[in-house]
Amino acid sequence: MAQATAKKDIPWTWEGKDRKGRVLKGRSLAADENGVRADMRRQGVIPVKIRKQRNVMRSGKKISPQDIALFARQLATMMTAGIPLVQSFEIIGVGNDNPAVQKLIFDIKAQVEGGSTLHEALAKHPLYFDDLFVNLVEAGEQAGALETLLDKIATYKEKTEALKKKIKKALFYPTAVLAVAVIVTLILLIFVIPQFEELFRGFGADLPAFTRMVINMSKFIQTDGWWLGTLFGVGVFAFMELKKRSRPLRQALDRLSLRLPVLGAILTKAAIARFSRTLATMFAAGVPLVEAMTSVAGATGNIIYEEATLRMRDEVATGQRLQRAMENTALFPNMVVQMIAVGEESGSLDTMCSKVADFYEQEVDAAVDALSSLLEPLIMAILGVVVGGLVIAMYLPIFKLGAVV
Repeated sequence: MAQATAKKDIPWTWEGKDRKGRVLKGRSLAADENGVRADMRRQGVIPVKIRKQRNVMRSGKKISPQDIALFARQLATMMTAGIPLVQSFEIIGVGNDNPAVQKLIFDIKAQVEGGSTLHEALAKHPLYFDDLFVNLVEAGEQAGALETLLDKIATYKEKTEALKKKIKKALFYPTAVLAVAVIVTLILLIFVIPQFEELFRGFGADLPAFTRMVINMSKFIQTDGWWLGTLFGVGVFAFMELKKRSRPLRQALDRLSLRLPVLGAILTKAAIARFSRTLATMFAAGVPLVEAMTSVAGATGNIIYEEATLRMRDEVATGQRLQRAMENTALFPNMVVQMIAVGEESGSLDTMCSKVADFYEQEVDAAVDALSSLLEPLIMAILGVVVGGLVIAMYLPIFKLGAVV
């Protein structure tokens, strides 16, 4: 007879009393009510009321990088305050409003209670905790300074997410405005211009060339626009899928992005900031330089810098100084190389990397603000030309008729 399938753990809420009679409330992750009772007994709580958590799937919220950064900061704060690890999970889980995050936290809590170390429990969720996160937690557990390392991880995640937001800010505004411009143009071509066309038929005169061109464009969009839109959508989908599967394509796109005017400089500074911040965090945690470089490579966010970091790792492994290895890549400014050299000579590599990261994060912030100021008038000019051109094309016959009269 086939063995029964194991039940899936689900969140439960409970209420009970401790040995002193104090009322306690909490949440647990278990397959059934018996599992919740066993969890409560381990915590020294006498069960009073147990029920399934409602609306576990409400809104289908996903776990974002910001959620992981907040989790790291909360866990670091709890442990620094002297709260035991398992109790910290309980407090953080109960206080989180996202059911998906609650489930993740309670799952980690159950694994730690089952005898797993924290880094082993985190490693079972690679979608949310990357190798860098897990390696730093493992280093903290081995050194007996988990709360210190968790604080460094939290700071690293917060700064990394802040940097990503700055890059997205630089790209979102022009994309959003251009999308609105396309929508407005399509509305004019599909709904407004045909009304003018009906009006112009009664004029009994030839239309200006510009007006005829806009009317023909409107007819084309109405009759053949659907397949053009379909072709565009399929092309975008195929490109995104090919980008996911083809490393050479991603490499070519990353190389091209670094050469773009204005935006390329921002992406370069962001890659250097991530490189420096990750290296500073890993080295301060006591991770050997060669081992740290592997995690640093994946955190740069650009394949060009990732491959360069891996080449630097191989050179450092053979006895080469990090400064010399960075010079050989020709990707790092002289200031960065010299600060790394000073850090190597003085034994304060983590401090120098942190200073480099701080500097380039500020540079990215200033560059994003400057780019936004530059794009605003440019985008307004584009909108004015596109929308204004359509309006002028429709009013040219009216002006011509007025001149004749």
